[in-house]
Amino acid sequence: MKVAIFSTKPYDRTFLTAANDAALNRHEFLFLEPRLSRDTAPLARGFMAVCAFVNDMLDRPVLEILAAGGTKLVALRCAGFNNVDLAAAHELGITVARVPGYSPEAVAEHTVALILSLNRNVHRAYARVREGNFALDGLLGFDLKGRTVGIVGTGSIGICVARIMSGFGCRVLGFDPRQDTEFIRLGGRYVDLDELWRQSDIVTLHCPLNPQTRHLIDAAAIRAMKTGVMIINTGRGALVETRALIRGLKSGKVGYVGLDVYEEESDLFFENLSEQIIQDDIFARLLTFPNVLITGHQAFFTQDALTAIAETTIENISQFELDGRPAHPLSVELLA
Repeated sequence: MKVAIFSTKPYDRTFLTAANDAALNRHEFLFLEPRLSRDTAPLARGFMAVCAFVNDMLDRPVLEILAAGGTKLVALRCAGFNNVDLAAAHELGITVARVPGYSPEAVAEHTVALILSLNRNVHRAYARVREGNFALDGLLGFDLKGRTVGIVGTGSIGICVARIMSGFGCRVLGFDPRQDTEFIRLGGRYVDLDELWRQSDIVTLHCPLNPQTRHLIDAAAIRAMKTGVMIINTGRGALVETRALIRGLKSGKVGYVGLDVYEEESDLFFENLSEQIIQDDIFARLLTFPNVLITGHQAFFTQDALTAIAETTIENISQFELDGRPAHPLSVELLA
């Protein structure tokens, strides 16, 4: 099958090609560096399958262009699908597939890396030592043992975070419409969001982005939290209202912020902009806080995760070619 792959980076070529070869498939890949958008969608004309990533646009106008060009399958090489108009895809006869789970440990471990780095000021200490400054003033941290960690979303990633933080001796609270017995077995306790905000020293987000969770952490949520709370987001950027987060940082209500995602990241992340002036004033403001640590959507970025993503993506494409149904399809019912 001919597959147009958008938002291609060198590692995409490496892992997708290896997975295709290992499965003894003969899919024909066209690797495209641009993101999928209304302007670039015509590049997929004549390709039955399109492979897209988290910041590719798959709204109705883009899907209409793809459908007119003969595309029948959109294979997402990610778990999230908030960038896809599933209803439009269904109407246009385009099947959408995703990678529902690849390496929850990768994202969970990055989450904990942010927590540890912020708590012990590792990012600031590293910069100081390189300049010959070995003073400890301003680097004071706290013991994780005995602290309360609130986990919003106890799917596979949230469960991994709970397991790790329980190992540090933390008290673990969770919020999720679907309660998981494994979370409870690990010693976690389910509470409502109001109680989670009130009791947590650390709040970490691992839920999907949808209309109900958009700006889940807003000004009201921050007001309900402990003074000095640590907020971690390795889920989706728009789970957090950035302007409210900045106000919380300025007032001292929010003590630490660790972000691997940002609600306007599509114009920033996955690109080398070191020779340019960042035009996003809100993001630039975030960078001025010493108690904010931002990484560029790299929580998934391990060899294990990329291998699993590539293998599942190839499985989706191959299964669709075989019988018209990918291994991990998305249905319009998920919008309900």
